[in-house]
Amino acid sequence: MSKLKHEIIETNAGWLLVATMLAISVGGLVEITPLFMIDDTMEKVDGVRPYTPLEQRGRDIYIREGCYTCHSQMVRPFRDEQLRYGHYSLAAESKYDHPFQWGSKRTGPDLARVGGKYSNEWHVQHLIKPKSVVPESVMPNYPWLLTTPLDISDVGDRLRALRATGVPYSANAEEYRRNAERFGEDVARQLHIPDAQRNLVAQAQAGNFDGDRSSVTEMDALVAYLQVLGTMVDFRQYKPEDLVKYR
Repeated sequence: MSKLKHEIIETNAGWLLVATMLAISVGGLVEITPLFMIDDTMEKVDGVRPYTPLEQRGRDIYIREGCYTCHSQMVRPFRDEQLRYGHYSLAAESKYDHPFQWGSKRTGPDLARVGGKYSNEWHVQHLIKPKSVVPESVMPNYPWLLTTPLDISDVGDRLRALRATGVPYSANAEEYRRNAERFGEDVARQLHIPDAQRNLVAQAQAGNFDGDRSSVTEMDALVAYLQVLGTMVDFRQYKPEDLVKYR
């Protein structure tokens, strides 16, 4: 009987159109409805900010090299994951990510809390030859990152594209002022698009992420990105009951 009804829908253009529109409507509602409750589901935490120009370029390289295919960036709220990686990931921590890197594939460990866990030197060596620091690793080598100059010619355009999606990079004095009030003067300076190239170079030289201040390489950018992951929220300021209500 069910097979007969299925054939009726497939052979009747009108019924097929109705069934298709119904399926699309249900799927759309499932995607859109949570947005009306986002204020009740987004955690109220301090410290989360957009990536600096250098960190954002590192994120671009992370995506370009396909790192997301083997590493997730989302610690689930399970005891075993929190014991290994740290506090479970908050929705607020990804609100400026386009696209987010949550993922579900873990050929390698989750990287949501990798920032500050290892030194810059460790990351550089790990990216050049992973087996030299993790003998059982199946990760490929990325030696060219250390010798490839970072292309910063279009960093302003990249930030403007993110600004169009709602990421609060500033393009004028008024937006800069709002960022200074919201994030503080130091962060606001980093988020100002007209100064993006200068700020990028200054952060790379100050951080010396690749061990060579004479140039800015793709290694500088990628390590800068890895070192900021999971470091924006100080979880010591919050009690478990402050955050669990949002889950």
